Amino acid sequence: QVQPVESGGGLVQAGGSLRLSCAASGRTFDNYAIGWFRQAPGKEREFVAAISWSGGGTTYYVDSVKGRFTISRDNGKNTVNLQMNSLKPEDTAVYYCARKARIGSYYNTGLYDYWGQGTQVTVSS
Repeated sequence: QVQPVESGGGLVQAGGSLRLSCAASGRTFDNYAIGWFRQAPGKEREFVAAISWSGGGTTYYVDSVKGRFTISRDNGKNTVNLQMNSLKPEDTAVYYCARKARIGSYYNTGLYDYWGQGTQVTVSS
């Protein structure tokens, strides 16, 4: 089975940038879309961005990060990255990546499996 491993989180001031990486351990991400999600304290886990396997990597974003975050994949390195710019305090959360396991909306958290352990992102004001 594939085990995603997230990295790149940290503490940054508002307006700063971070680059998160999701690496596949065990097996590859080949033929699967990959999504990034986040969960803030006391809140449900929410969809952030996803990238398809086919079609050159079609991307999907939640409205709150459009224009600030960019998801990309490097199939040769078996990684999916999330470049986060113009960070805001409300972006503070634990960020997770996961494999999209079933057909359906990319925005549906329930269609993803093999979740990583997460990486903490803290944005100070």
